[in-house]
Amino acid sequence: MNQLVKPGRKLAIKQMVIAIFLILLTVLVSYFVAGFDHAKSSVFGGLVAVIPQIVFALKAFQYAGASASKKVVDAFYSGVRIKLVLTAILFALCFKFFQPEPLPFFITYFIALLAPFVLAIANKFHFNQHMG
Repeated sequence: MNQLVKPGRKLAIKQMVIAIFLILLTVLVSYFVAGFDHAKSSVFGGLVAVIPQIVFALKAFQYAGASASKKVVDAFYSGVRIKLVLTAILFALCFKFFQPEPLPFFITYFIALLAPFVLAIANKFHFNQHMG
């Protein structure tokens, strides 16, 4: 693996771990507060959020380096396009075939999208702890 790609992949993995943790937490809370149907809907919302993000990360961090700069940009934009299309397809499939409860579905979807912000806050807190 190219050394320039490692930091980006490491950050993407951390974001995925946080997203999956947030999804599992939301599913558990949903299950104990509202029951199985809401928890199942939360699972689908989480999957619609995290699957395209994983695909994007795999595509976006495919290349690195000045000699591959055009490939890096092309891979990033290609990853964004794939992520958007995949997200739309997953939304359509979920609502057509599984009929999830909208509230827990969208709550979990948006909570999973917060993973990069949670990581940024955690990194800032960790950085400030070492500075003080």
